[in-house]
Amino acid sequence: MSVIDASRMQDIEARYPEILHRSFRQRFGALMIFIGVILYGFYAVWFFDLPKVITEAHWERVGIYLSEWVSYDVQPEFRISGDTISIKYPRFSPLGDNPHPDWVTNNPDGSLTVSVSGTSRAVTITKTQAILTAHGVTIPIDITGDVPKVIGSEPVPAWMTVYDDNILADMGFAGNVSISTDRVKIRKRFIGWANFVFDTHSPFFDKPASEVVSLIVSGPRLNPEESNLSLAFDNVWNNGAWQHGDVWTKLFQTIVMAFLGTLLGSVVGFPLAFLAARNITPNRLLNQVLKRFFDFLRSVDMLIWALFLTRAFGPGPLAGSGAIFLTETGTLGKLYSEGLENIDNKPREGVKSTGSSTILVHRYGIIPQIVPVIVSQTLYQWESNVRGATIIGAVGAGGIGLKLWEAMRTNANWENVAYMVLLILIVVFLFDAASNALRTRLMGTQNR
Repeated sequence: MSVIDASRMQDIEARYPEILHRSFRQRFGALMIFIGVILYGFYAVWFFDLPKVITEAHWERVGIYLSEWVSYDVQPEFRISGDTISIKYPRFSPLGDNPHPDWVTNNPDGSLTVSVSGTSRAVTITKTQAILTAHGVTIPIDITGDVPKVIGSEPVPAWMTVYDDNILADMGFAGNVSISTDRVKIRKRFIGWANFVFDTHSPFFDKPASEVVSLIVSGPRLNPEESNLSLAFDNVWNNGAWQHGDVWTKLFQTIVMAFLGTLLGSVVGFPLAFLAARNITPNRLLNQVLKRFFDFLRSVDMLIWALFLTRAFGPGPLAGSGAIFLTETGTLGKLYSEGLENIDNKPREGVKSTGSSTILVHRYGIIPQIVPVIVSQTLYQWESNVRGATIIGAVGAGGIGLKLWEAMRTNANWENVAYMVLLILIVVFLFDAASNALRTRLMGTQNR
């Protein structure tokens, strides 16, 4: 066993002071950061009052909205007048103008049976009663008085709610039944998107796919003035329920806005970056003025620029493209100038020593070094602006964002919202893949 004497110990301490004599920050820095994060978490919980927000949130609406993204409902109303029971559908019913659904059955005694979800959840409507069948029980309700009344002395089940003038029966995801005096309104839900291809006014509506294909390929003309193929495309493009033509046009506007704004921002920001870089343009005043100009353009959010330009030029894609252009001029100008300030001066000095002009020095001594930075950052910003263009569209700056916001405001067209969100996601994924592919090819980093 070897023993280290005092002089040897002092020598070791002198050679490795960073290990044996660490500062307070080195010893307790990680612990202090951990404590700071914990304290900030408690502060955030108190500041945003998260317990109250969580307890008072309407979590049930999440399921309702998600279900409406992937389904649609039909809301027939059954009116009882004397000895007749009439059916009235909403004006824009997905079943068309004269529907005869198979889930409404006419019984021999004159009553009607409506299947909400098979035979386990249904309602039978007579001249005097509405008989509910759900959750394994059958409950008759008198609808002849001033207010509907549950017949029988048993307690009302939890899935039924009795109000002053009507009774609401919750059938789960399948729908619900609202019963009032002489009137029964049913909401029946179906999985899928109704009339996504052809709306109720199309001659191809409610026809099976095989028949539609047969009509398009070899069937007689449904409209003497145009072929069935042209008619089918026109019906799909001008679908009144889904508005495919308008949605796709607005989506293309969003892509063009992002491309045009990013392109103009890079074209303007590139030469300004040379003037803002200290090592390229040795003018401190000009450097600082341009850098503060870039900071100003970046500090004003794209959404705020869109609001300003919408008031100036009116709603439309011009305001959106201008907002992206102003923001990207500041962002790309700053990124380009920082890239220029970090270049290696040796290639530049070598080209300059040959007596070349300033333009040639920049072309062969500087630009080859910053091309990877320019390409990478510009493509990334273009990809990001495709998403940003959707947001600024909600304030009137054109594109699909405005149409998405209009669909959300109605609080009834959530399937249309899902359709547009899905299109936006697909476009973002495609642009992300294209941007990554271009970056790897142009920067020479693809796997070999």
